Amino acid sequence: MQAPHRSSRILLPVRMGWVWLSLIVALTLNFVPVPQIPGIPDFVALVLAFWCVREPLRVSMGAAFVLGVLTDIGHGSAMGQHALAYVLLAFTCGAMARRLLWFPPAAQALQMVPIFLMTQVVMLIVRLIAGADFPGWDYFFSAFTTSLLWFPIHYILLLPQMQPIEHDENRPL
Repeated sequence: MQAPHRSSRILLPVRMGWVWLSLIVALTLNFVPVPQIPGIPDFVALVLAFWCVREPLRVSMGAAFVLGVLTDIGHGSAMGQHALAYVLLAFTCGAMARRLLWFPPAAQALQMVPIFLMTQVVMLIVRLIAGADFPGWDYFFSAFTTSLLWFPIHYILLLPQMQPIEHDENRPL
């Protein structure tokens, strides 16, 4: 018997162009200048974690390091702050990929909270070592908002894979 949260739809293979496009869009969203309000999600961490869970053999620590260095350069932060945090995020998500895929997206989002918190803690430690001041406890709120976006991003990023190979006029997707 099939679990009630599982879809009977078979997904098409992911196109790497779509993966890289989603990562570039996430990087661009991270560079959008916004006021310093707590809870701004880390879009690169979100999309990177998603693809490290869904495609751990294709998107892993190398992509995380490059995206982290680009984020460090774009934000003008301590060099290696995001790179180290994203590499640890990719390693953790790759190690937990098989376990996470057994759960529905909402339960996956709950299990991603500690992983995103770990990413925030690593970035904070590197910032503190570099001589920055403690940003306050609301700094960790973005880990929760990032994990809240896991549910919608799950369906948005899998949408191209859900399209049928042949086009049928009577099929809605």
